[in-house]
Amino acid sequence: MLIKEKSERNTLEMVSLEGLVPQDHLLRKIDCAVDFTHIYDLVEDLYCADNGRPSVDPVVLFKMVLIQHLYGIPSLRRTVEEINMNIAYRWFLGYLLNEPVPHFATISYNFRHRFREDTIEQVFTWILFEAQKSGYLSPEVVFMDGTHIKANANINKKMKKGIPSAAKAYEDPCRDTLRSHERKAGC
Repeated sequence: MLIKEKSERNTLEMVSLEGLVPQDHLLRKIDCAVDFTHIYDLVEDLYCADNGRPSVDPVVLFKMVLIQHLYGIPSLRRTVEEINMNIAYRWFLGYLLNEPVPHFATISYNFRHRFREDTIEQVFTWILFEAQKSGYLSPEVVFMDGTHIKANANINKKMKKGIPSAAKAYEDPCRDTLRSHERKAGC
């Protein structure tokens, strides 16, 4: 029997984010282990109490960067895209499905201009300490990657001469090996 796909994409549903995020999700565990309100104490002196427009919650900014690093997302722009699509990320940040998340430029600006290096280090050291205290981190095995790779990120830039010459240096021995095999085979 043939069953056609339902196309009820514009249906209004009442859902709870709480029920959509699995109980064993990593972000739930981190949320239980870490009291993120401590961040307010660490950044309070960086905000004016009675002047200026309302800011984006600093806890949300740090949580967004934490999500970026936990899940290996390569950029803040991509992090915001992922947060817009991932229910667990939205739950962790405290944002509803139809609520806009902060723009990536806001996050970038705050980490470049507002939060000093020592503040960032204090916050992330404290988060790691809290996670370790709750048993979610173990210092038994640490993996580090120190590979140095030269980036070629500008797509409008012409290839450097080093890449074709390196390829030629690799091709020449292969070509010589192939010729010696042909001679031995009598080709």
